[in-house]
Amino acid sequence: MAGTVQWVAETVQEILQISGLTLQTFLVFCVTFLLASVVFKRPRNLPPYPAGRVPVLGHLLALGRAPHLKLTAWRRQYGDVFTVRLGMEDMVVLNGYTVVKDALVDRSELFASKAPGYLYEATTGSGKEILHAPWGTEFRQRKRFANTVLRNLGMKVGRGSIEEKIREEADCLRNRVAENNGQPFSIADDVAVTVTNIICSMTLGKRYDYEDETFRELREAFATIVVEITAGQIISVFPLLRFVPVVNRAGINVLDAYYKVRNVISEEISRHREHLDRENPRDFLDFCLLELEQQGKVDGLTEENVLYMAGDLFLAGTDTTTNTLLWSLLYMTLNPGVQNKAQQELEAVVGKSLPTLSHRSQLPYVNACLLEVMRIRTLTSFLFHATTQEVNVQGYDIPKETQVIMNLYSIHMDPAYWPDPERFDPERFLDAEGNVINKPESYLPFGGGRRGCLGEQLARMELFLFFSTLLQSFTFKTPEGAPPPNTDGIFGVILAPHSFQLCAIPR
Repeated sequence: MAGTVQWVAETVQEILQISGLTLQTFLVFCVTFLLASVVFKRPRNLPPYPAGRVPVLGHLLALGRAPHLKLTAWRRQYGDVFTVRLGMEDMVVLNGYTVVKDALVDRSELFASKAPGYLYEATTGSGKEILHAPWGTEFRQRKRFANTVLRNLGMKVGRGSIEEKIREEADCLRNRVAENNGQPFSIADDVAVTVTNIICSMTLGKRYDYEDETFRELREAFATIVVEITAGQIISVFPLLRFVPVVNRAGINVLDAYYKVRNVISEEISRHREHLDRENPRDFLDFCLLELEQQGKVDGLTEENVLYMAGDLFLAGTDTTTNTLLWSLLYMTLNPGVQNKAQQELEAVVGKSLPTLSHRSQLPYVNACLLEVMRIRTLTSFLFHATTQEVNVQGYDIPKETQVIMNLYSIHMDPAYWPDPERFDPERFLDAEGNVINKPESYLPFGGGRRGCLGEQLARMELFLFFSTLLQSFTFKTPEGAPPPNTDGIFGVILAPHSFQLCAIPR
């Protein structure tokens, strides 16, 4: 008993230090939410709570700094479906391939809504975009419109593809990396610039130089948003804390950073309107401006919607692809045998020319390396959805508008499908004939269903071309004398690798 009390005291102190709360403020909120808990009763027949729930905070303390690990561990004890309480909110957690696929794909419309969250709403205009828009006609129209526009802009294989622009950026990245002459360096910033330039090209119709000041501020703003949304989750759990000085620092930083992004996009909208060629739209903003005039595909589309939708493309299409590439290079440094085998395949198929998408079907091992990276370090460990009506899952009744956490980490690290899941092994994605297995069971790195990733095809194109170009040109190693890079990852909006250095030895 004494040990439990000490643990609670220590973890409460840690939460206070992280969030900036004073003990007095914390106690006020405890009393407030204890009173509220008397008023709001738990719905009947919800899935069970795991142990570790405390008044007011719920399971926040028990989840700790790596909730993807904790929820997956609880699956072994409580099964595929259970309930966690964050503050005063119950959230149903779905684990394992069978249950997640049923909700995410097979019965997608029943789980296709999004629950409100203060910091997310601050960067989405309370659902005025696509990613966090509530389920309904407006969401479906916006997503269909955006998908059509992105395909018109080259998010496809074949004629009219954006492949050439991706290859040009890959060549720029290769030249940038070569400037380090095999010496230790961090590749993170250069990869981020390369990936962001693809989104800039499709959204704004322009690319930026690596040292451009506006571009640097834009990338720093994206990084701030991702970091501070994670740091400020206490505000999403207890929205009233946004009015408490010091505690609301993360929320303020998120808003400041997003205003910078909005200002850049707003200026570009004005510039695009002045030079709009209605017969030859060049980029996403041009297509949106035409839709604003015609109002033919998206009912009630406004300039504010356009601004937030463009922001969606940047926020969803930069850090995800950037960090997947960083994880892929990190795992190459840790697995030189795998790296060598991928390079041999590239030499045999591509030779000395730059890889193209036409080579993709002839490079099964290179593809398998990327598939394994996305399995072993799923960037989006959780998908947060909400039910559109009352629904039954494994005998439990989940009310309408209940938040649901889809635990993708649990399906990608399930030993029933992936033996020794912490071992990096691209062979998992090759069949007996050496052909790549593109759609194995228990594998959903881009989600699925009605809320499936809008830019999945673009991301796959980028990942293949950037990764194969870098491996063709360099052998990546950990600097001599340095410890191996950490593979735990930093949990947040995405699971990002810790900062690491590598050596890129020209081949």
